[in-house]
Amino acid sequence: MRTFEVPYLADWVVTSLRWLLLMVITVAMAQADNLTLTNLALLTVAAAWNLFATMLAILYRRLQFHRQISLLIDILITFAFFAFNGGINGPLIWIGLFAIATASVFYEWRGSLVMLIVISLTQSGWAFLKAGPKFDWISLEPTLGFNILAGIITTIISTFLMRRLRTSYQSTVEVRKETERKVQLAERTRMQTLYQMVETMSATLNYKIVIDAILDLSTNALGGEESPAGKLVSAVLLFGDRDLNVVSARHFTSRDLQLTFPAEKGVLQEVLHSADAKVIKDPANDPELTKIITMEACKSALILPLRRGANAYGMMLFAHPDPDFFTPDQIELLEMISHQAVISIQNARLYEELEQEKERIIQTQEEARKKLARDLHDGPIQSVSAIVMRADVAGHLLEQEPQQVAEELAKIEDLARRSTEELRHLLFTLRPLALESEGLSQALQAMAEKMRDTYQQNVQIEIDQSVTNQLEMGKQNVVFYLCEEAVNNARKHAKATLIMVSLEYFVQQPEMALLEIIDNGVGFNVKEVLGDYEKRGSLGMVNLQERADLINGLLNIDSLPGKGTRVRVLIPLSEKAADLLQRGKVIR
Repeated sequence: MRTFEVPYLADWVVTSLRWLLLMVITVAMAQADNLTLTNLALLTVAAAWNLFATMLAILYRRLQFHRQISLLIDILITFAFFAFNGGINGPLIWIGLFAIATASVFYEWRGSLVMLIVISLTQSGWAFLKAGPKFDWISLEPTLGFNILAGIITTIISTFLMRRLRTSYQSTVEVRKETERKVQLAERTRMQTLYQMVETMSATLNYKIVIDAILDLSTNALGGEESPAGKLVSAVLLFGDRDLNVVSARHFTSRDLQLTFPAEKGVLQEVLHSADAKVIKDPANDPELTKIITMEACKSALILPLRRGANAYGMMLFAHPDPDFFTPDQIELLEMISHQAVISIQNARLYEELEQEKERIIQTQEEARKKLARDLHDGPIQSVSAIVMRADVAGHLLEQEPQQVAEELAKIEDLARRSTEELRHLLFTLRPLALESEGLSQALQAMAEKMRDTYQQNVQIEIDQSVTNQLEMGKQNVVFYLCEEAVNNARKHAKATLIMVSLEYFVQQPEMALLEIIDNGVGFNVKEVLGDYEKRGSLGMVNLQERADLINGLLNIDSLPGKGTRVRVLIPLSEKAADLLQRGKVIR
């Protein structure tokens, strides 16, 4: 059995003619009151055969020697109807049409002529055998006349019909080929657009350059400047602090380029909340897009969200004077471009953030060196200077009042011991070996002891060991230095008699940890102090925020003059918790 991609036209015509002739045969036998069991069986066999042939035509399939088998079966059916219905004297003397019609469709006039001869000889032979020597050859004239007439009519009709069908079919094939060619051309254009986009994205990480290129590629992908796409109005709107700003646009006026959109009404709000593309008519009537002067000439607009995961970067806006310009294929293509634009913007911004982070690390290292210099100057250097002065005093006393030298040497020894403790504490904060060997809890306990021994500062530590077990070593390091920074701030500035450090599960969200550093010191105005830190570029509490960011934590500082200070850091222990913090879904 053979299968073809397109229908066999001749098979469709033949099966249709068979159904028509079978209905005529049925009606003829019914009128002659000749619907016997034999005729019903013949009708059933003929209908079953034609049903099988119809199914093959529907499935675009053919048997091996399909035409020859079809003609043979039609001849047998024709002869059976002729023989069992009175032959040349019965009501079906025209039954030869059944086989002649099939032959004329399959082989045109040649098939009709051959089948006419075969059917006529078969019917004549049967009539002769039935009548014997007294057979009257004149009685064959009606049957043979019907056969000849059927051959002529079917030849004319089938020739005309098949030529028309072939011509129509060829036209359909040409149209389909042209459609396929256009689809292939559109697909090739789409691939070229993607290739150019990827090439542009690979060539630069400046997202503004990439956005300009994407707008140009969008126009080219829809046909270029010489096509109707040349009238396309396009823009990329990205979020600033709160509102959407026009980053780049095509066919915008200079005034339009300065506009901002809060995305709180109309189609911009719908797209922002649904994250789905949306086409609107008459964009000039939209409550926010109406501000764009260029929209007055546009009758349709397509707005695409620039979104990846939970992060919404902005939107892409396309508008056109034609109300039916944005077809499903064009929308799909522009959506594909918008997805690439999101990746490009995200990568470019990540690169910018990486560069900013590098600069911040350099600044942090410089500040760390300055802090180390300050700590050395305020602590051990002062103590060593005092030792030098005391040694000079001891030298003078040795000559003038020897009995007081012992007392002075004791003071020098005390200063030296204190300097040693300060240096050890400084070395501990630079590299806490207890943190590497025993973990966060022991490191914080060691820090509290050194604070007590070196500065007589009372620090209490309460750590839930099960929380620290969920923190990897890198995060434990950050938490330690965050605590050390907060405790040092309290020691230096708060004049606190007690500093408490606690780390436990956050009650409202078990997948988060809560770090608290609380002191009973003098307190301060948080806004004023933070503003002063930003002006001076110092570490201090700004460093607390940076360290909290390193562990994706959320920092909050509560303080009032005379009321002490509480530093709280929510630390996510899972990706789900980190996502909740980023989206602000945590009850503080």
